Amino acid sequence: MTFGSNAALSSPGPHSGGDAHGAPTAKPARKLTVLIAAPTIEIGAADEGAVELAEMLSAAGHHPIVVSGGGRLEQRLLNACVEFVRLDISRRDPVALARNAANLLRLARRRRCDVIHAHGRAAAWSALVAARIAGIPFLTSWYKGFRDQNALKRFYNGVMARGARVITQSDQLAELIVKRHGVPWERIAVIPAAVDLARFDPTALTVERINAVRLAWGVKADTKVILIPGRMLRRKGHHVAVHAARRLKEMGIKNVMFVFAGEDQGRSRYTGELWDLVLATDTADVVRMAGADDVPAAYGAAAAVLSAAIQPEGAQRTILEALAMARPVVVTELAAGPDIVLAPPAVAEDRMTGLRVAAGDAEALAAALVRVMSMPDATRRAVGRRAREWVAEHCAPATVASQILAIYAAVTRERA
Repeated sequence: MTFGSNAALSSPGPHSGGDAHGAPTAKPARKLTVLIAAPTIEIGAADEGAVELAEMLSAAGHHPIVVSGGGRLEQRLLNACVEFVRLDISRRDPVALARNAANLLRLARRRRCDVIHAHGRAAAWSALVAARIAGIPFLTSWYKGFRDQNALKRFYNGVMARGARVITQSDQLAELIVKRHGVPWERIAVIPAAVDLARFDPTALTVERINAVRLAWGVKADTKVILIPGRMLRRKGHHVAVHAARRLKEMGIKNVMFVFAGEDQGRSRYTGELWDLVLATDTADVVRMAGADDVPAAYGAAAAVLSAAIQPEGAQRTILEALAMARPVVVTELAAGPDIVLAPPAVAEDRMTGLRVAAGDAEALAAALVRVMSMPDATRRAVGRRAREWVAEHCAPATVASQILAIYAAVTRERA
């Protein structure tokens, strides 16, 4: 995996402190004021990423300012003592974009911001204008492969490629950005999401927690759970997972339950269509749609964690969490790149951390799930151990924070 420079404004060392998640808390050499623009802080990779960035900056002694329409993650900002400015920057009409650009420009000048960092396209357009007028470095964080079906859509998406640095979470997405928008490689930094290794620790789980989750799902003790986390969106490929469930039934495999534990925000008809498909494929007895209050225990209750994405998803936080929980994962080639899920034939069997199949191929998905569920316990434990070791090496909060701070150091030096 490609990472940014090792030089950082504040990075953990032998005498550095840290917050509860391991991010550095040593006083920075120079305090930065960073304006973080995100349409919402409700749910999703961009929302979570914006809040996570603000928490890291605050813990490292900098001054983050989150500008957003708000959402359920506001409490996390409050807990981290992060300044929050409520502004609807999710609208895409030209008048709203211009008005928001003026608002961001005033705020950036008043607070003497050093960097403007955008998460999300609508916010990025307004932030780009404000940054250019103010002469402030503009950065973007890119979390997924946006649909690029026509020239107008490509232009709209292209704002995310205009940052002095474009931060993305996987080599797979970095290659997509270079191919579509011609961004030079030196402007791209590949940094995965941070994973709280203390929270997502399989050794911290109790049998009672796991049984409580299985009871809430209505799953019997001898039933193997295939967990599909993530929001209920068409691009996540839940419908492909339903066809894989039907294939397992046709193969005569019993005592298996597919649990869709993602959230439905009610913004599309997809969940209803999914239920229609479940009924049409006669898989209602092996499919559950249910949430999970205890997320680590949900991973712990699973025999495998699945992502059947049909659009490029980069490094999904749910897959990283599953790897941290030492769960075998099965993903499509668009759900996670080979740099995230190490799978044969790209790596030897004794290095694998999961399996990857072609996107949209329910037969291959079913075959991979059979292989995972048939693994001897020793093999499963070895796969899980390697998976957690990979996450600990690449996704520890202190590691991610130091790489982000290195980028800020570089772009502020360039400005000077």
